Amino acid sequence: MKRIAILNGGTIPDRGTYGVFLAGERSKPVRVGELDEEMVFESRAGETFILGASTWRIDEITHDRVLVTPAPGEAGKMPFWHGDQAGRPLEFGRRIGALVRELRDAPRAVAVARLTTEHDLEPGAAENVLRYLADQELATVTVPDDRNLVIERVRDELGYWRVCVLTPFGSRVHAPWAMAATAKLRAANGQEVETMWSEDGFVLRFPETEEAPAIDPILLEPEEAAELVLRQLGSTALFAAKFRESAARALLLPRRRADGRTPLWQQRKRAYDLLSVASRYASFPIVLEAYRECLRDVFDMPALMETLRNIGNRSLRVHTVDSRTPSPFASALLFSYVANYIYDGDAPLAERRAQALSIDQDQLRELMGDADLRELLDVNAIEETEEQLQYVAETYRARNMDGVHDLLLRLGDLTRAELRARCVTEEVADTVGKLMRARRVLEVYVAGEKRLIAVEDAARYRDALGVPLPPGLPSAFLQEVPHALTDLIRRFARTHGPFTTHEAAARFDLPGESVDAVLQRLVQSGRVVEGGFRPGGIHREWCDNEVLRAIRRRSLARLRKEVEPVEQRTLARLFTRWQGVVQPRRGLDALLDVIENLQGAPLPASILETEILPARLLGYKPSDLDTLIAAGEVVWVGLDPIGERDGRIGLYLAEKLSALWPIAPSQPAERVLRDDEGNVIPVSAAEVSKETEIVEYLKRHGASFFQDLHDGVGGGYPGETLEALWSLVWKGLLTNDGMAALRAYCERPPSSSRKPAKRVNQTGSLPFAAHNSADGAGAVDVKWGRVCFRSVCYRVESCDGAAVVDAVWCGVPRDGPCGESARWIFLRSTT
Repeated sequence: MKRIAILNGGTIPDRGTYGVFLAGERSKPVRVGELDEEMVFESRAGETFILGASTWRIDEITHDRVLVTPAPGEAGKMPFWHGDQAGRPLEFGRRIGALVRELRDAPRAVAVARLTTEHDLEPGAAENVLRYLADQELATVTVPDDRNLVIERVRDELGYWRVCVLTPFGSRVHAPWAMAATAKLRAANGQEVETMWSEDGFVLRFPETEEAPAIDPILLEPEEAAELVLRQLGSTALFAAKFRESAARALLLPRRRADGRTPLWQQRKRAYDLLSVASRYASFPIVLEAYRECLRDVFDMPALMETLRNIGNRSLRVHTVDSRTPSPFASALLFSYVANYIYDGDAPLAERRAQALSIDQDQLRELMGDADLRELLDVNAIEETEEQLQYVAETYRARNMDGVHDLLLRLGDLTRAELRARCVTEEVADTVGKLMRARRVLEVYVAGEKRLIAVEDAARYRDALGVPLPPGLPSAFLQEVPHALTDLIRRFARTHGPFTTHEAAARFDLPGESVDAVLQRLVQSGRVVEGGFRPGGIHREWCDNEVLRAIRRRSLARLRKEVEPVEQRTLARLFTRWQGVVQPRRGLDALLDVIENLQGAPLPASILETEILPARLLGYKPSDLDTLIAAGEVVWVGLDPIGERDGRIGLYLAEKLSALWPIAPSQPAERVLRDDEGNVIPVSAAEVSKETEIVEYLKRHGASFFQDLHDGVGGGYPGETLEALWSLVWKGLLTNDGMAALRAYCERPPSSSRKPAKRVNQTGSLPFAAHNSADGAGAVDVKWGRVCFRSVCYRVESCDGAAVVDAVWCGVPRDGPCGESARWIFLRSTT
């Protein structure tokens, strides 16, 4: 016990990380990464976060890990490290609220003097504080202080509701309050609500709700809130961590060794086992201590209950505000949404665009200037939205006479051709004649052509455009319409996608300056948004706010579809079709296409022409590959050896070689050489020196035949030079403009006890004859041709012009019968 007490002295908690694993039943858990413990404390199931270049949704948080599923395209919060920091006490929050109230009640000069003298602010900073409070008052009328609480409901860019509860009472009150409100909403209708809190309030995000969320679930009874928090607390990561820390302080989870800390996962496992037993006993002291620490040290439940009581007895007044854009206080609370845009890292393009669409564009414009959406919005989404707004989509067209009248009310003036395009049949379009005889539709001149309008719009077109009206209309349709031109321009924006000033002016034959002035007023009122929207556009554009929101939703859905993972069988179908296995082709062009798909892939040379290429090409002939290599269209490069008589190579199109070939060649495995009796021959310094001499010789002399190269590096046994050459090949420094040498390299040398092995590919194979040289070693009648350092090719020809195979490593290359010598060629260095 004395040893345990000495090793485990101190009360500083041991913090660590939570492993992130893919959810689901698997024989072996798939690890995604790690999250800081403090971030897990502030996370809930259903929330999304960014890890690496992907977004993940939390399915479950256990005692030692976070189980997730991919959430492509979702906007997630960034992982963070959160050190120990005490939340704002209720008393301090009340003092802040009282200061806010007193500053607003005091004359401006007195308020500035108080901030500069009592709080040491510069005059400019004091003015900013007062301006900040004034802006908040303009947005919500009531400013949150020690006597007033503001609940602000506002839509985000996707049309989802965000409810911001603004108080100065600190995170120790806001965190359990948000937890209790979320639990009540989940219990009431199964709704999953995302939460976030800070020292100045908390926010609830309601997905896919049309009506503004009710505030009743937020204004809980004190006892109900305490019960909801207590019921949830035991299953949270926060409670598990506090229990582990309390148990460690009580020496129930002692460290056994003095030479290192216990891994955190082991501590969590031991704490979980201990909690499983201790949870059976309601009065177990460590369990009680963990609850006490969570409810009093991390949360301030007495302060929360006091706050809720004050709401109940009206000493703390609640003001509910519905706003179009977040107020200054709410903007500060929602700033983390913008942080996703700033720190999106190197997520995939579609996912990065989807995240940017989820950002509050109003806040983004304030922080980063005017946000151009041309690269974010999908052109198909814009076209689809326009078709529905203009009622040209099949399911939106008019089907009867009343539908025609409704079209004119919704869209405004239409020509007869435009009307026919919006009716299911010609007969339905012809019913406009009955409407004209019934004086429900008028035909007037707009922009120099006849157009149809609903009689309800007669006075509006007269006052806005000066359109003459036929006599005999009821007086109810002739009364003056205020802001008639604004109504027409707004309806044009409401029924079109992004448009330019010229397009709107041309529709009504109006001066561009007049239309621009009207659009500027609509922007100021929040009805229309100005910016860049159409991909590829260059002019300033305008778009109705609701139309833009619909386009964003459709674009976001399409982008999320792009990054959505497919089933394994779909991926398999793609690979087999892409590689040409399902529908193999024939000919040199087909071979070039196959090589283009295989560029850079490490392919075993021994099966390249027996399995890989024949599976993709009908009637594959090795001579076709030789032709392409000899023509300089294809290059092969050695990557690394496999055993004694095989290696991995990469095929490249010549024009792509510089871009795809690795700058630094991979370090191949050490090659094992054996003598005639099978004993291992160690790699000596002489062999390394031979390689260096070959490189230097090629640098000095350029293209060289084998015999010249062999003599130039000192002569000796030709097999040593061959070994050095192949060693350079597998290091990525030499290559060959034919495949014959590589084919022979992959075949085992013939022995005296058996016949030489036949090539697997008989088509296009070339004969070679083994003979006995003076020293008794097997040799091959070959003619070596061009070989280059780093970008190397060599040609292997027989005297009759046909390509023949490479010699085995112990072979002795010699001149062909026609007396021509082979040579090696240096083209360029690795640097």
